[in-house]
Amino acid sequence: MPYRVGIITLLQESNTFLSETTSLAHFQQDVLVTGAEVRQHFATALHEVGGFFQGLAATHVEVVPLFAARAYPYGTITSETFATLVGMVRQTLRETEELQGLLVAPHGATVSASHLDADGHWLSIVREAVGPHVPIVGTLDSHANLSPLMVSATDALVAYRTNPHIDQLARGQEAADLLLRTLKGEIRPVQAACFPPMAINIERQCTSELPLSDYAERLNEVRSRPGILAVSLLLGFPYADVPEMGSSVLVVADGDRDLAQAAANELGSELWNLREYLAGTFVSVADAVLHATQLRSPVCLLDMGDNVGGGSPADGTLIAWELHRRRIGPAFVVLFDPQSVQQAEAAGLGADIDMSLGGKTDDRHGPPLTGKFTVLGLHDGIFTENEVRHGGITRFDQGRTAIVLSDSGLTIMLTSRRTPPFSLKQLTAFGIQPREYRILVAKGVNAPLAAYRPVCANIVRVNTPGVTTADMEQLEFQHRRRPMWPFERDMQWTA
Repeated sequence: MPYRVGIITLLQESNTFLSETTSLAHFQQDVLVTGAEVRQHFATALHEVGGFFQGLAATHVEVVPLFAARAYPYGTITSETFATLVGMVRQTLRETEELQGLLVAPHGATVSASHLDADGHWLSIVREAVGPHVPIVGTLDSHANLSPLMVSATDALVAYRTNPHIDQLARGQEAADLLLRTLKGEIRPVQAACFPPMAINIERQCTSELPLSDYAERLNEVRSRPGILAVSLLLGFPYADVPEMGSSVLVVADGDRDLAQAAANELGSELWNLREYLAGTFVSVADAVLHATQLRSPVCLLDMGDNVGGGSPADGTLIAWELHRRRIGPAFVVLFDPQSVQQAEAAGLGADIDMSLGGKTDDRHGPPLTGKFTVLGLHDGIFTENEVRHGGITRFDQGRTAIVLSDSGLTIMLTSRRTPPFSLKQLTAFGIQPREYRILVAKGVNAPLAAYRPVCANIVRVNTPGVTTADMEQLEFQHRRRPMWPFERDMQWTA
């Protein structure tokens, strides 16, 4: 008889500083499926769940897709929504015949109003349902705020190694391989974590840039040691105000928890020693725009305070206002603003109309951009990405979309759905050619790099305020650990 291996995924990155909440509709808009639909959605995806399917495809295994839920990063998940999702997980497990193993894909920075450690909670429910002897192996987003409950509820977890996340498929395959070797009796994975009391600034979380690029080599060195099965750096997600917020190191060893803990402590101590290099640098909007005018174009300005991939509103206008005032054009920015899309559609192509764009979610990301705009394009907002890009998403639907042009040379794409800038097809599918612009604004920090680096001669990270501000010390935390670096800079710690 073949091994029966179940697959469960629940992915959402929760920004607790956002006043808006994540509801069931947000999951229904992206992914909320059970059974065979999980396979249909993910089997060929450039995603960790695609890696699960591909990693098990040529083996003597019966793959049992159970449940998949995913929503774009946004606010805290409502209690009712999380209860519904967990109820669906419970129900699918109750209705499933005995499993020999489970592959799981939590995000690691999911927060619900009822459970701050939402991933630890649902993983512990899965563990209780299948019992202590069924191996549970899974993946984590590298922005996970790892918790002891996540570690204790699973046998092995591996995090993405890259930011931007372009290795999700490989990590899903790695998890599948670990589970298969466990089922065959070749290995007995045990894991241990180190939790240095620190948060890596989001501005320094690109894994191909110093100092993390050098630290990645240390991780590779430890991975090569006898008895070590997996090593993961969890960068952490600073926009989830939870006790687990922060960076950590997780090590999986073959039957030797002490070995795993020693390696995790070693790497955790080295990470702590890098803390001053991981503090981040902050460039104001005015300085960034001025600097961009002196660089070879196109220049990509990364709007860190309105980072859609971190849960922000996506309608921040501070950089757009600066470009508009200085008449920098040709420049380009995307704003989430369904009301303005409707206004543009009512006016029609070629119309010149007075508009008030963006700045509608709250007062933290800039006021609406006002002026007269010409309607250049009206589109359905659906596009596809075939290259490996952050998030592993291939099909996007940003809703009805309008493209308008100001008299300052600023082109604005208005969308009806919040859509992170993970793909250049968001531009090119609707006639926008990136190389024709002096400045492109992408609402992110590191995630857009995979898409924008091939066409942008220079990239500048901009310290805009907002719910994803790079300056963590401007956020009002209620639940974080104390003391914690960089908030308490004179603290001491040893592993």
